[in-house]
Amino acid sequence: MCGRKTLTRDIQSIIQELAINEWVDPDNYSLSYNIAPTQRSPILIFENSQRVVKQMQWGLIPKWSKDQTIGSKLINARSESLKNKPSFKNLLEKNRCIVITDGYYEWRSSGEEKHPYYFHHPQNRLLLMAGLWSYWTPSEKSKILNYTVITTQAKKDLAHIHDRMPVILDPCSIMTWIDIESHCFNDTIDILRTYPHPLIVHPVSQRVNSTRNNSSDCIKSIHDISTLDLF
Repeated sequence: MCGRKTLTRDIQSIIQELAINEWVDPDNYSLSYNIAPTQRSPILIFENSQRVVKQMQWGLIPKWSKDQTIGSKLINARSESLKNKPSFKNLLEKNRCIVITDGYYEWRSSGEEKHPYYFHHPQNRLLLMAGLWSYWTPSEKSKILNYTVITTQAKKDLAHIHDRMPVILDPCSIMTWIDIESHCFNDTIDILRTYPHPLIVHPVSQRVNSTRNNSSDCIKSIHDISTLDLF
């Protein structure tokens, strides 16, 4: 699963790299080294033939839900079963999105302990995760935009850390995913696969376990004897 991620870039560099046409409410954006479920982060959608970024809450809340706490259980969606899950299947044609990140964390189990690792692009480019978004209306005056990250099988060289990973799209594939007017869900099946390119991964400290910690220390590599056998 993917349960923590980062976005440490400034708005202008993100806009430039993704050719974004509009960023809604940019004043509410702040970079983060430790984005957790229920927190808000930038999501890219294709709206009125433009690339638009909106802040959304991590954790899908189905429109029919009476309680938004269900979102904490729907932070990920398995690519293999999207069509079979009521919470996801109705979003496949009209509510596809890109979750903008520049890295993510996974935890490797070792006995009763779990050790966090940080994954990022070799050239520190953005990692563009396939997602689904929706909105939940608890009252007539409010609307909560929310999303989930789609996952797939981990790359063979990363599976010793965790057996799942986010679906990460190449920049050339993002329009196939988010341009819902030009591409139906069946057109996207081939891009919902394990990321074929290298990722950099290194162990990090337990600081990331707490959402109260949100600094560059979270992504700093640590080296200890217990992790040397992994590489």
